[in-house]
Amino acid sequence: MELMGNISQPVYGPGPEAPGSSTPGLVGMVHGFLRMVQPNALPIELITGFGQPESEKATGEQVEELLLYELGFLVCVAIGLLFILLVPLVGCCFCCCRCCGNCGGRMYQKQGRRTGCRRRALWASVLLVSALLLAGDVCAFISNTRFSQAVCSTFPNVNTTLNNVHIYVASIPQQINYIIDSSDVPLSHANCSLQDIGLNLGGTIMLSIRSGTDGALRSLQGLLQEMQTLCGAFSSIASTRSHLEALQSNYSERLAILRDGLNRTLQRCGQPCSSVSLQGLAFSANFSTIPSVEQQREALDDGSGFDIEHDLERVNDTLNRITDKVQEGSQEVVKKTQEELGLIRQEIRSLKEQLQDQLRLMDMEETVGVFVGNATSMLNEHREPTIALDGLRWSVCVLLCCMVLLVVLCNAVGLVLGPLGLKENVLPTQRSSLSNAGGNFFMAGVGFSFIFSWVLMLLVVITFVLGGNTYMLVCESWRSQQLFQILDTPGLIPGFNLSELLGQQDGTTNFSEIYRQCQRDAALWQTLHLDQSVSLDELLNISQYTGEISTAFEKMNITVGPISLLSQSQREWLTNASQAGQPPDFTLTLEQLDQSVTQGSLLDLAAKLEQLGDSQGEDVKEDLKADALKLRELDKEMQTSFSGELQSLKENIHLVQSRASELKAQTNTALNEASKAQEFLERETTNIIKNETWAFLEQLLDFFETYISWAKSGLKEDVARCKTIAQTLDNMEAITCDYILDSLNAFWFSLGWCTFFLLPSIILAVRLAKFYRRMSIADVYRNEAVELPPTFNFYIPRPATRH
Repeated sequence: MELMGNISQPVYGPGPEAPGSSTPGLVGMVHGFLRMVQPNALPIELITGFGQPESEKATGEQVEELLLYELGFLVCVAIGLLFILLVPLVGCCFCCCRCCGNCGGRMYQKQGRRTGCRRRALWASVLLVSALLLAGDVCAFISNTRFSQAVCSTFPNVNTTLNNVHIYVASIPQQINYIIDSSDVPLSHANCSLQDIGLNLGGTIMLSIRSGTDGALRSLQGLLQEMQTLCGAFSSIASTRSHLEALQSNYSERLAILRDGLNRTLQRCGQPCSSVSLQGLAFSANFSTIPSVEQQREALDDGSGFDIEHDLERVNDTLNRITDKVQEGSQEVVKKTQEELGLIRQEIRSLKEQLQDQLRLMDMEETVGVFVGNATSMLNEHREPTIALDGLRWSVCVLLCCMVLLVVLCNAVGLVLGPLGLKENVLPTQRSSLSNAGGNFFMAGVGFSFIFSWVLMLLVVITFVLGGNTYMLVCESWRSQQLFQILDTPGLIPGFNLSELLGQQDGTTNFSEIYRQCQRDAALWQTLHLDQSVSLDELLNISQYTGEISTAFEKMNITVGPISLLSQSQREWLTNASQAGQPPDFTLTLEQLDQSVTQGSLLDLAAKLEQLGDSQGEDVKEDLKADALKLRELDKEMQTSFSGELQSLKENIHLVQSRASELKAQTNTALNEASKAQEFLERETTNIIKNETWAFLEQLLDFFETYISWAKSGLKEDVARCKTIAQTLDNMEAITCDYILDSLNAFWFSLGWCTFFLLPSIILAVRLAKFYRRMSIADVYRNEAVELPPTFNFYIPRPATRH
């Protein structure tokens, strides 16, 4: 029976849509940095023991363990706080120090032979640091935009994910209803089989009986056909013999009359015609000597009251009417069975309510529907304010990124203007305005760095503590499934017990196992071990009704009636007919048939007479010509009369000789097969009826066994495949970790990168600015020595002049 096939699975919405921009390399660096900051595994024992009544010593140990776990973050936060405090203080001191002429504030630059090399090295260093600042700032811009995209896409992504959960929960009753409604298939098959029980059961009984009788019936029918063929051949031989005798008598007289007329003509011809012989004008064969076959024809003709062919047709009719007898004899059984089928239908229909009540499907669907509705409403309610607030956040972050960009621009302008306005041979006090502007831009960048760096670091510390900690606590522990161990701890979350929530009495259900099962797309029945609370064997037990159907079939009585292929007299007649139907000896007859009809050729004699007539006188010539014409006409007429009869006789003789020789063997074979078939009918008919009836019953019950097996398999393996639940959790993890937290962490990492490189930028820019700014005090350097006596050979110091 072709059942319904696979249970259709619901169609879910698409997965979460990732933000448009992506920085996989930067995110990988962030993850590596966070793992370096916090290499310790999640302290599960500490978290599971949180909130439990403990002694002061145990509490102290827990605090110590928590601080040890957060040590990396605490160190980073401490460094950040020092940066926030010290950088503005150092900046103020640096400004005051420069105002007092110290810390490079005195507008004097010592010149030396390596001044150009130092300037170029500082220029390259500032360029490198500025490039790194720009790269970090670009990454911060991208991460900031990606975070806004993640926030905006969170609402539709979460709505789609929750809607998929609702679709999943709503599909469970539909799938169960489909399985229950599919019981109509076996019931329809069973009803159809019962309504056509005559064709179904009676047909198999008839075919089984015919498997043992059809061979004998075909042999007997073939034997009767063979006897009829031989009988017809013998009848044709007898008829042809009589016809040939009549023709021979008629043409013998005409030949005698023609012979007398030719004798008279030849006597008138005289000596020239004396050589003509008329001995050939006589029949060479005597058809009256053909043996008589009346005895064989009468023996093979079923005219003695043995109507075997009619009896065989009656046997065939009896076998063909088995279907009608089964249909008539099974009315009570069919009625009883159909009543039981109706009870089975009611029993299976009642399973729908039982399963829904025991599994609380309606409550679950209603609860999930309310939850999804409330969550969707809440998300829609907070969507616009959240997006507006994120827009403000984005603007502030862009402003901070622009601060870094301002420093980079000051450095870039200084790197461009300084070398363009600087001339090697010009004194520091005489440097161009363009060169001086380049140096001033460097100092402007230094000032902006001191002003904004602590603000940037403050933002970095806050986002680092929030984003980094959340990522390590949630995302890393989720991927390592340590978070599942926390959720599996009973009593950790007040009022949350997964086993009680799912109605499990043994309390062995854990979140980790459910998640792993759902990742493999297992059915909810296997995942939640529902077989411990709901027994499908009891719910789908219809043995009571199938037992009543079996009892009804045991009482069914089907009789075919006596079937006799051949009576004893018919068997004796067939044996006698096969013996008496042997043909007589036709050897002499066949030899005569192979000869010509007449002893001589009439055409040759006619030709000879015509030849003689050409040499005789007119009176004899005409007579010879007329006699020759008569001979030709008589030959033609005899050929027409005898050729067909002789050919038919020859063929019939050969037919009876070849076919009659096999008649005895064919008769013996047919009688043996008839005996075996009769024994088969007497021995096996009752067993065939019984076996085929039970086979029909097993097929009928197999419809339900197949359905029950399919229903159990469907409920256990196909209904409520929970891969959607695992995908929902994975989607929420992707939205939280991959989209939001990764973007946030990438932002503070990029901004922290920039803030870190602001320190070398300050130092390098201050030192490089002095090479481009216009000095107030000149320092002249000459690379020459003064010739003095050996005692006084020394270099003259460089004079300094103030302008």
